[in-house]
Amino acid sequence: MTTATMENTAITLSASAARRVAAIIAREENKNALRVSVEGGGCSGFSYKFDLVSKRSDDDLVIERDGATVLVDNVSVMYLEGSEIDFVDDLMGQSFQIKNPNATASCGCGTSFSV
Repeated sequence: MTTATMENTAITLSASAARRVAAIIAREENKNALRVSVEGGGCSGFSYKFDLVSKRSDDDLVIERDGATVLVDNVSVMYLEGSEIDFVDDLMGQSFQIKNPNATASCGCGTSFSV
């Protein structure tokens, strides 16, 4: 796993997530990274948001692995500390999933959580 660190905060990107991000970015014109952020809302209080972007901010945490770039804004980093960003392809479907040790509860769909 590749780890990016900002102020002793580690967020990892799995090999399967890196492959999927790289494949998506390769098909998208003028996009070079996946931005992962945390927003207020969702059935458990916070929700994960995934966006394809072409620019990074100076204060972004940059996670790079196997040709994939993932950006996390400095506010979202505190909610994602110690998390692994993964991509799962199983009988239930395909999705990015965040394995977040800070989440005290999450919804059934896995896209919202509380701390």
